[in-house]
Amino acid sequence: MKIAYISTYPPRECGLATFNQNLVNALSLNPSYEAGESFVVALNESENLDEHAYPSEVKFVIRQQNQQDYIEAADFINNSNIDTCIIEHEFGIYGGNSGVFLLSFINRSKKPFITVLHTVLKEPNFMQQTIIKEIAAKSSKVVVMSKKAVLFLTSIYQIPKAAIKLIEHGVPDLEPLINNEISQSELFKGKKVLFTFGLISRNKGLETVIKALPKIVEQHPDVLYVILGNTHPGVVKHNGEEYRDSLKTLARDLGVEKNISFVNKFVSDDELHQYLTACYLYITPYLNEAQITSGTLSYAVGAGAAVVSTPYWHAQELLADERGRLFDFKNDKQLATIVNELLNNQQKHLELKENAYQYGLNLRWPQIGNVYLDTLEQAVKSDRKPKRTIPPIIDVERMPALNLNHISLLTDDTGIIQHARFGIPNLKEGYCIDDNARALIMALMAYEQDKNQKAVKLMPVYLSFIQYMQREDGNFRNFLSFNRNYLDEVGSEDSFGRTIWSLGYLICAAPNNSYREFGRELFSHSIMHFKDLKYLRGMANTIIGLAHYLSAHPGDELLVAEINRLANSLKDAYAKNKDGAWHWYEDILTYDNAILPLALLHHSEATGNVESYNIAMESIAFLNSFSFENGYLNPVGNAGWMKKHGKNPIYDQQAIETMAMVLLYAKTFELTKDDQYLSFMHTSYEWFLGNNSLHIPLYDFETNGCADGLQFNSVNRNQGAESTLAYFISHLAVLKAAESEYQTLSSPLVEQGKVS
Repeated sequence: MKIAYISTYPPRECGLATFNQNLVNALSLNPSYEAGESFVVALNESENLDEHAYPSEVKFVIRQQNQQDYIEAADFINNSNIDTCIIEHEFGIYGGNSGVFLLSFINRSKKPFITVLHTVLKEPNFMQQTIIKEIAAKSSKVVVMSKKAVLFLTSIYQIPKAAIKLIEHGVPDLEPLINNEISQSELFKGKKVLFTFGLISRNKGLETVIKALPKIVEQHPDVLYVILGNTHPGVVKHNGEEYRDSLKTLARDLGVEKNISFVNKFVSDDELHQYLTACYLYITPYLNEAQITSGTLSYAVGAGAAVVSTPYWHAQELLADERGRLFDFKNDKQLATIVNELLNNQQKHLELKENAYQYGLNLRWPQIGNVYLDTLEQAVKSDRKPKRTIPPIIDVERMPALNLNHISLLTDDTGIIQHARFGIPNLKEGYCIDDNARALIMALMAYEQDKNQKAVKLMPVYLSFIQYMQREDGNFRNFLSFNRNYLDEVGSEDSFGRTIWSLGYLICAAPNNSYREFGRELFSHSIMHFKDLKYLRGMANTIIGLAHYLSAHPGDELLVAEINRLANSLKDAYAKNKDGAWHWYEDILTYDNAILPLALLHHSEATGNVESYNIAMESIAFLNSFSFENGYLNPVGNAGWMKKHGKNPIYDQQAIETMAMVLLYAKTFELTKDDQYLSFMHTSYEWFLGNNSLHIPLYDFETNGCADGLQFNSVNRNQGAESTLAYFISHLAVLKAAESEYQTLSSPLVEQGKVS
């Protein structure tokens, strides 16, 4: 068994680093473990790779905030002789929002792995919950250290119990020394020592013990409270030693400054064991229950210490059955009473120590290491089983159900509201014709798909808005305030083109004659403005609208001439900017890029123009050449865009860019029946569902909205109309393409009647 460990690692002073090193040492005792070929991938908190003098077993270092390091670490492991991996997980040690960069590693990894969750939150935010779900989905097992963590994972994160393994926190395999140097030291000698250890921060609640000291010292003046450990590096960085100094001030104000001692250092397991066996009571006074795992508490029980603790989650489990005593959060009076009772009752004190010691025998690292090794062996065996493959490229059963609740929430009796704060409509931003045109397209697609009646009911709202925004001269305004005041005189060419697209589509796909005739009236009134279009995207959107119109009215020579003229402008731009390996319509790729070749495909389909088809296919090949890296879509980012012969600036990625890619590949597949475009389309669509550079879904399964964009370390959690409509238009395009695919495949899903 050859294992790679991904975690922090000594000499970095961190609880996970110590845990990981102890696990490495424990597994190395097993005869089936190959220590020579196993190695550690260490997490560095800074960009300085020389920050820590790591031992020889560390073969790769990941800089916490460098996403590329995670990808390279996965490649390093994939190319090694490693059989399996252990990932230690704590949100704070990985880069990106809530440690999202770890997902780049696990989605790149080709080796089976288990993940040890050191924190399981009861009330996770969207990113935290999504990350844990993704970790669980990819891990052979997720390991937790308490029953409460199992309950949380199954009930809050909906992770199957079969995917979870409970392995308690390991403790050093040490016995009390006959000649304990710490107990004989000047600090401990002649004292009844109350003891706390670990990195110091405010959530540890150390002030509760200090407040209890006056009543304890009143009965037992020989009591000394020893606090062992450095201040947490994050606390030092932002607040220096302010918290430690405040504790000293509190002790002085209460007159117990001589009964408290700080030992500012990070100690080895051997030395820590001496402290724990030398102290009279070990105290963990944490301030709230949200502590699912405590390594310090496990160490204390493993050392056979008498423990007094607040009732945080791990303490409730570990100190049950008379293995310790509990006191209420921040209750210094109750703590003082319990401490005095145990100082006065030697028999009760010894019973607590013996109960803890006997339980701790089962927590020692050699036994815990064997459980980990068994779990890893099962992971490797499971990975060797043949994977079931699904014949079709598009597995519609894995797609979310079509749910228009968020669209309905954003839509009032005026139109669809532009923006949302998270999933809540932001009325201050009002409306725009861009979004209402997209909403009409989405509603028409939903009706075409399955005669969706909710979509039909929404159509007149969007049509009414478009009519309200049309000027007397046939052009369109774009923006409208919430109180229905116009905010511009003439909208952009983009918004004009998208409106023409929606009206053209309505004319050929309306659910009734009334809507069709209404749409044709608005469309006809706008034709005079086609000749004024100057910008490529306005032209491209208009071409698509004209193509839809001509599918219903192919004999309209006036509009055939218009679509040809607009298509010629696109082709002229292509000829002007094409250069060597640069096969594009401009000298830069900006936004909504795929709409340009998509327009030429529509033109070719509507008129039979071969040149438009050839240029479209050549530019599609160019787009493909840089859009798919590592098996997922990387649309051109808004942060600088992609200059001629330059690199794709990946972030910020926008949903409309992905929608255009999905529609482009859907149309290409429709015209060519070439499965590679079906695959490109599906991969593009899966960007919404988490197959992206952060491996985080933008589609929100709770609200049925879509996040507004993918940023370098997170998603934009706002769920406005543009992004949500982009998702649903993409979803419906994939369903339509899937119907065509299933018709040409002898699919088990078809045979079983699961897909019609």
